[in-house]
Amino acid sequence: MPDQVLYAMEAGLNGLMAGVMYALVALGFVLIFKASGIFNYAQGVLALFAALTLVGFQDGQIPFAHLINAIFGTELHNFGWTLPAFVAIVLAAAVMVLLAMVIERYVLKHLVNQPPIILFMATIGMAYFLEGLGDIMWGADIKKLDVGIPQGINDTIESVTDSLLGYGFFIDNLDIVASVVAALLVISLTLFSQYSKQGRALRAVADDHQAALSVGISLRFIWVLVWSIAGFVALVAGIMWGSKSGVQFSLSLIALKALPVLMLGGFTSIPGAIVGGLIIGMGEKLFEFFVGPMIGGATENWFAYVLALLFLVFRPQGLFGERIIERV
Repeated sequence: MPDQVLYAMEAGLNGLMAGVMYALVALGFVLIFKASGIFNYAQGVLALFAALTLVGFQDGQIPFAHLINAIFGTELHNFGWTLPAFVAIVLAAAVMVLLAMVIERYVLKHLVNQPPIILFMATIGMAYFLEGLGDIMWGADIKKLDVGIPQGINDTIESVTDSLLGYGFFIDNLDIVASVVAALLVISLTLFSQYSKQGRALRAVADDHQAALSVGISLRFIWVLVWSIAGFVALVAGIMWGSKSGVQFSLSLIALKALPVLMLGGFTSIPGAIVGGLIIGMGEKLFEFFVGPMIGGATENWFAYVLALLFLVFRPQGLFGERIIERV
């Protein structure tokens, strides 16, 4: 088999793995959109905040230590102990649920029946607030996140592909774990959305807030529930991205890469987020491999957005999104 074909196959597989990482972020957007009908600009910052909180708990860091030291002239930094990864993850998940309750009580509660643009602007405000809060609580330095996920080349895949094809593929163990986790999340969220009472109530709230209230659905409970689930998904995404590239404030920018994923898969489809992520991930890697050298490279920076633009022109609801028909 020609070397170029083997290299392309390896690039495509790594693209699929990268697409799964994009999809993990896109899942949070889909959940919020299905419950409120708005694009949650703060989802990327939620992933950052969750990862910062997790690292802070693991390292025994004192929250707001920099602020306390600046006010009182102290030199406090750590409690002097560390937490196991599992305990830190549980505590970080609890913080995300608490954050969901705070968001509902002090933001969403006052925006019932407001136009979608108002809710969208509220999420922009939340994004900047949470980014600043994360900075004050845990500091702005780059942090290493280690929860025991294996990283580095998968020796089994390398040896198998080398024996079959004469060329060993480089596939990161972290990407494999992310793929398994994403698959489990999609299955769980799809079953929850389609077959649970709360999932059906969630879709009813997205269609019409007032109608949902009139049939006895608690809008406040649904919003707390969906923001809690989105916070948990953000925590998972933050763990994967933080383990891969470190916990830093540029982590919040992964939301920008999730946007074309949503446009391809559809804003209302949980499986569509995964399919859209796989298309974007593999497409950008293969495009860079075949076309990049001809036009100077760096095509991964814009390929996803050009592909999303084409979808907006020819199929604006995405591959799995619901077609919106309004009769007048």
